[in-house]
Amino acid sequence: MIALSTSSAAYGGPVGRGACIQHRAEAGRDVDDPAPAFPHHLGNDGVRQGHTGQGLAGNFRRRFPSWLLRVFIVALLAANTINIAADLAGMADAAEMLSGINSRLFVVVFALLISWATIRLHYHQIANVLKWLVLVLFAYPITAFVVGADWGRVARATLVPSMPHTREEWSMLVAILGTTISPYLFFWQASEEVEEEKAVGQSTLASRRGATLKELELRNFDVGVGAFFSNMVMFFIILTTAITLNRHGITHIETTRQAAEALRPLAGKFAATLFTIGIVGVGFLAIPTLAGSVAYAFAETLGWRQGLDKKLKQARAFYILILLSTGVGVGLDFIGINPVKALYWTAVINGLLAPFLLVAILIVASDKKLMQGQPSSRFGSIVVAITTVAMFAAGVAMFVV
Repeated sequence: MIALSTSSAAYGGPVGRGACIQHRAEAGRDVDDPAPAFPHHLGNDGVRQGHTGQGLAGNFRRRFPSWLLRVFIVALLAANTINIAADLAGMADAAEMLSGINSRLFVVVFALLISWATIRLHYHQIANVLKWLVLVLFAYPITAFVVGADWGRVARATLVPSMPHTREEWSMLVAILGTTISPYLFFWQASEEVEEEKAVGQSTLASRRGATLKELELRNFDVGVGAFFSNMVMFFIILTTAITLNRHGITHIETTRQAAEALRPLAGKFAATLFTIGIVGVGFLAIPTLAGSVAYAFAETLGWRQGLDKKLKQARAFYILILLSTGVGVGLDFIGINPVKALYWTAVINGLLAPFLLVAILIVASDKKLMQGQPSSRFGSIVVAITTVAMFAAGVAMFVV
């Protein structure tokens, strides 16, 4: 089974959502964002892509012009690299608060540690590490309960959400959708399905094609659990911010350090420390996913040897791209990138790009030949289609309202 952590990291890492809630605070809104239910079905399409024996980009290459796919993966590289920079900055600021050591040193240390682990460890070792790291996500729900809330009001605002009215609020919705239904998650999910199959000895493309009903049911459960916990964490990040920072008029946050420092006098030292530890842990979850998904997309598009089961000398281009993306992220941090704004606007870009990717996934997932006679279910296709239309509508509203 795919590690729960990979599902949770893939479904829009909470660090990205944390950036969105800062802008939500600036809008002065209440807590009224229900956790989206769509990622479960979208993730299942990623699972089915993996059971064709290759990842998403490999399937796209068989259906769409190569120039179109290359344009998309370059955009994916740019967005993910900026995300990596912002995550590293957030982790480093949090580590500085906990240790008193300059954050720039932590940017380099974290980047080197993650890069070393990605190259030196085998896939199953990385999956096991991520599986245990996912426990840090529970820091966010615990923080919310430590702080306390008017749970009746929270329930009403969650179950009866209000529609966005201004351009800023629509862009907020697009950002939340973009960090929940991020393009990179599809590439990562499908590629990790292939890695799982390689790990059990299915080393050839022919041996990886197709899946039994039991395998599909197992993957369906795995994706469902990952999507649920990911969105639960998103909910509690939004909630904690709303009942602390926003309630006290703190609506302009530019770094994760500012968020944690502002939280301490309002929620107490324990809650602020939990929040800070969560930021570091989530960064360790998110960065390998961000860098790895780009490397998989490029490798399958350009025909490189690839896979976390390979050694550096066996898949040089694949690993060099992971190192390059992480290294550029470090460089962006040293030139003073604003991590919150960077995460927010990359989420917006992802939200605008994602519906186009969903159209492509619908086309591929409905192709019986390409999907080895196991296309997406009618219900799943309907859910993805509704999601696609909703995301297109939100993107248009962002510009015309």
